[in-house]
Amino acid sequence: MALSSVPLSCLFLLLLCLSSRPATAGRQSDARGFISAVVTEKGLDFAKDLLVDQAVHTLVPLHLANMEKSFKIPLMGGIRVKMSNITLAHIEVSSSTIHPGDSGVVIEVTGAAANLSMDWSYAWSTWLGPFEISDGGRASIQVKGMEVGFTVSMENQEGSLKMAVTDCGCHMEDILITLEGGASWFYQGLVNAFEDQIRAAVETAIKKKTIEGISKIDSLLQKLPKEVRVDDIVSMNVTFVGEPSSGNSSVEFDIDGLFTDAHKVVVSNLLHMNSEPSNLCEEPIPMLGISLNEAVFNSASIVYFEAGRMHWIVDKVPDQSLLNTAGWRFIVPQLYKKYPNDDMKLNISLSSPPVIKISRKNIDASIFADMTVNVLDGSEVVPVACISMVVTASGVPEILGNNLAASIVLGDFTLNLKWSKIGNFHMHLIQGVMRVFLNNVFIPYVNTRLRRGFPLPIIHGFALQNASILYSDSRIVVCTDLMFTEL
Repeated sequence: MALSSVPLSCLFLLLLCLSSRPATAGRQSDARGFISAVVTEKGLDFAKDLLVDQAVHTLVPLHLANMEKSFKIPLMGGIRVKMSNITLAHIEVSSSTIHPGDSGVVIEVTGAAANLSMDWSYAWSTWLGPFEISDGGRASIQVKGMEVGFTVSMENQEGSLKMAVTDCGCHMEDILITLEGGASWFYQGLVNAFEDQIRAAVETAIKKKTIEGISKIDSLLQKLPKEVRVDDIVSMNVTFVGEPSSGNSSVEFDIDGLFTDAHKVVVSNLLHMNSEPSNLCEEPIPMLGISLNEAVFNSASIVYFEAGRMHWIVDKVPDQSLLNTAGWRFIVPQLYKKYPNDDMKLNISLSSPPVIKISRKNIDASIFADMTVNVLDGSEVVPVACISMVVTASGVPEILGNNLAASIVLGDFTLNLKWSKIGNFHMHLIQGVMRVFLNNVFIPYVNTRLRRGFPLPIIHGFALQNASILYSDSRIVVCTDLMFTEL
């Protein structure tokens, strides 16, 4: 149907349900983005139904141009019949389909009915005298068996999607004009002469509105950002990679998906990998499957690390005795002996970006950090030792709104004394204290950051519904339905 003023939220539907190619057995290139979205048959039906519903609402009321016909009858004079205020007021769609075609995706509406209204007027003038006989009234028009179909192609142009209508048609099977008012029964035959003209006008108007609507959406597509700001440090690169590909019952498209410095120009990257199915969602198949490669998470880790945001001063903990040398008197006695009852601060700095590994069963994170122990000796802050830590943790992802968030659980850790000003001390002596510190302080601190999450590539106006998360080799897949919330 026509798309004269489709809201921006409908762009998401078109991004998902339209592709520039007919069904293909596989991708022509192994170059892919780091995030892939697969729209299933259920998702395509959702997109199509919403698109048609939006189109009907934007199409009516549709005002057509006035129509007029003149007739000359020998010995009687001239007759002029005029139709004005012709308005398409209602459309009811009974069936619609979406499927791949030879040059794009075809959306068809069949068996639709429509109601129109108009004013009619009749005037008869004769050569016998300067007088005119006129009449007029209202008329209703019923259309049955209306069919509308259009084919839309889409291609990737420098990371944005270009949309165009390659074919568009409208046909009406039956049209019935009923006059009201005046001596309408007398003029019915004259008015029926307008049937073909009304039919052509409606068909032309619908085709025109459809093409205008797609053109408007295309212009909006060109304005979609190529990056999404997450915070003042990182942005996600959302440029499209490669061409959308479609099968008999699904459509897939890729975006770059990596996190970048929010203050640098976006440069698209490519992932070269063996072809493998992106949609691992299980029965019942949801509308959408979003696959995220582990490189997405590791790119965020690198950006935050390079921005100097993985540094933490610890001076408050639930058990404050951990930050006083008295609490260490039996573990590291030389520390207490040299600095008795002095408070401490811990300076924790990651020595390299955390590494995330995703397997079919787990999400594992490796965190490399140096912890410098500082003693507050009067007004002086004295670094007394530095411990190198390697912490392994298991990640648990979760969906919060339209964000992918996570939390971690401590797995294991290793400690090495990097340097010391209080003499050597064995790491096994502080294992217990460090485990308490990691579980009660370090892990909860990290989780407060991870639970903020980052936005999945869902355009504003939609919400995830009944989402679940699956693991695969080197990626996770979010399987979800969608709910339209409007702008």
